[in-house]
Amino acid sequence: MSVDGEVRLRTEADEPGWEVDPDDDWGVAVIATVGRQLRLRREAVGMQVADFAKAVGYGEDLVYKIEGGKRIPRQEYLDRSDEVLDAGGLIAAAWEDVKRVRYPKKVRDLAKMEEKAVEIGVYVCSSIPGLLQTPEHARALLQSWLPAYSPEDLERRVAARMARQSIYERSPAPALAFVLEEATLHRRVGGTMVRRQQFERLLEMGRLPNVTLQVMPLDSPPHPGMSGRIELLKFEDGSAVGRSDGAFNGRPVSDLRELRILELRYGTIRAQALRPEESLALIERLLGET
Repeated sequence: MSVDGEVRLRTEADEPGWEVDPDDDWGVAVIATVGRQLRLRREAVGMQVADFAKAVGYGEDLVYKIEGGKRIPRQEYLDRSDEVLDAGGLIAAAWEDVKRVRYPKKVRDLAKMEEKAVEIGVYVCSSIPGLLQTPEHARALLQSWLPAYSPEDLERRVAARMARQSIYERSPAPALAFVLEEATLHRRVGGTMVRRQQFERLLEMGRLPNVTLQVMPLDSPPHPGMSGRIELLKFEDGSAVGRSDGAFNGRPVSDLRELRILELRYGTIRAQALRPEESLALIERLLGET
């Protein structure tokens, strides 16, 4: 990008949300290694930071942070660095390692399990499940949290949540079942357009052949999910993992007896919720009223 004929170098303000989480030991190690290799390669060709920064189109502050392991490089930065330093693809190849640690560790662990699951069942009582959220809806939700996220951390978390939705692109597609409370659909998260886009997203996902979307109506009697969310993930080898806010201290469980309890609760919730076609009709009505 240029302004009045001068090249404008990209700075941290242009690329928020790519800071390294200091509590993520593996992520810190990967980014530190990549940064060190970038610095050694640059020094080996005798290029100063200022000249290198200008060549790749980034500010010196970002170059120093990336080489110091304090900043996660984007793919285009690695590709451009590879060209400038004539690395023959060795620097660009580092993206395979970097992309695994660009999101918070907790999200990575969850995404890793979701990538392997052949069946996923989710009940959420207080919000729309992350796998169904639009970026705008996710951002509006995360902006309400206290203490507030920094702008960089906010964007990183939004991007991480959206990255989990690559699960819809898998082949063969996993079987996905969602139950959400009608009250969450009435909550005014974001403005009118954000709500409309979210309703449209729910309708789009709910019509997929591998997705079952149900809504628990406002006038439903008490049910086993009132103490919090329930998640069940089943894998191709027959194993499974489950978690519930209201059972086993919220920790993930794989013991068959404990899983049976979660499956019983989740099955009861689904039985009390509206049928899928009734749920989609409800969402269509809310969209028309928005």
